[in-house]
Amino acid sequence: MHKMFRYFSILVVCLLMLTGMGCRKPAQQNSKLYLYNWTYYTPDALVAQFEKETGIDVVIDNFASNEEMFAKIMAGGNEGYDLIFPSSDYTAIMIKLGLLTELDHTMIPNLKYLSPLFREKADYDPAFRYSVPYFMGSSGIAVNTQRAPAGYERTWDIFSDIRMAGSMSMLDDMREVMGAALKHLGYSGNSIDRDQLQQAADLINTKWKPNLVKFDSESFGKAFSRGEFVVVHAYPENVFAEISKEKWSSIDFFIPPEGGMMYIDNMVIPKGSRNLEAAHAFINFIHEPKNYAVFLDTFSLPPTTNTGAAAFMKTEQPFFSIEDLSHSDNISDLGSDLELYNQLWQVIRYH
Repeated sequence: MHKMFRYFSILVVCLLMLTGMGCRKPAQQNSKLYLYNWTYYTPDALVAQFEKETGIDVVIDNFASNEEMFAKIMAGGNEGYDLIFPSSDYTAIMIKLGLLTELDHTMIPNLKYLSPLFREKADYDPAFRYSVPYFMGSSGIAVNTQRAPAGYERTWDIFSDIRMAGSMSMLDDMREVMGAALKHLGYSGNSIDRDQLQQAADLINTKWKPNLVKFDSESFGKAFSRGEFVVVHAYPENVFAEISKEKWSSIDFFIPPEGGMMYIDNMVIPKGSRNLEAAHAFINFIHEPKNYAVFLDTFSLPPTTNTGAAAFMKTEQPFFSIEDLSHSDNISDLGSDLELYNQLWQVIRYH
C-alpha cells in the first residue's frame, strides 16, 4: 500500500523465476487462486470469507515494492499468479508491455460502486479494460501537536519552519518529495517542464532540506512514535500503526490543501493466469460494499474508491477523507522523462 509498505527499498540483485506452481483447474470446488499482493495488505478475514463462499483456496505471495514485483513478473512470474496488485504507474507499464489479460466486465458487476473521483484519476486505464482499483490513498504530513509550536502552517511549507529545524523528516522517495514541491508551487506533480522542476528542486534544497534530519522511508513511523521527529512526511497507516489509539488525538495528520501525490493500487490479471473465473470472482468479491468495508476498517482507511462501503464501516474517523484527495495528483509513469527527476534528485539527495 504504497502505501503501507511502499517505503521499503529493495535491491533486486537477480531476477527470480517462479517454479513448482503447476497447472490449475478452472474455478470450482477445491481449486486455488494465486495472489501476489503488497505485504500485510490482504485481510485474513476477507480471505477466509471468500474461501468459505466459493470453495476456492487462496494462496498469497507478498512483495514490498513495485520494483520487486515487476522484476519477478518480467522473469516469467506472471505464469504463477492469477491476480497481481501493482500501483498505477506500474499498471500502466504492464498494459503497454502487453502483460495483462483484458477483463470481462460482465463478471464484475460491482464495478458500479467505483467512485467518481477514482474514475477521474484513473487516466492510465480509463475504461478499466485491464485493472480495477484496490485502494486509492496518499501520503501527507503528521504533526505531534504536543511538541509543535503554535501556528504551524498546514501546507507543504511546514518544512520551511525553522522553529522545528532538526525535528522533521521527509520520505526518501523522489516522486513524493519532488511532487510535494511541485504541488506547493502550483504545478502538476507529474510535470516534465524543466523550469518547473528546477524551481521545485530549489525550494527543496534551500527551504526544506536545511530543516530536515533526513529523508526517511523506512523508520519514520517508529521514529515519530518515539518522539525523534515532530513532523514527518508520511503514509498515515505507518504512523498510526506505531501509536496507541488513546494517543491518536495528539497527532494532526493532513494532506495539504494544495494537494500531494496519490497512489492507486490495482487488481490485474496477468497473461498466463489459469484461473480467470476465480480471479474475476475475487475482484467482484472485494468490491461488494460490505466486504470492502472490512478491508477499510482493517486499516482505518476512508472509502475513496467504493461508494457503497461507507454504510457498512465501523471506523468513525479515518485518517483522511476522499475530499482531501481532490487536489492531489496520481503518480504517473513518465517514461524517459523520469530522467529529468533523477538528475535533480541526485543533487537534492547527495549534495
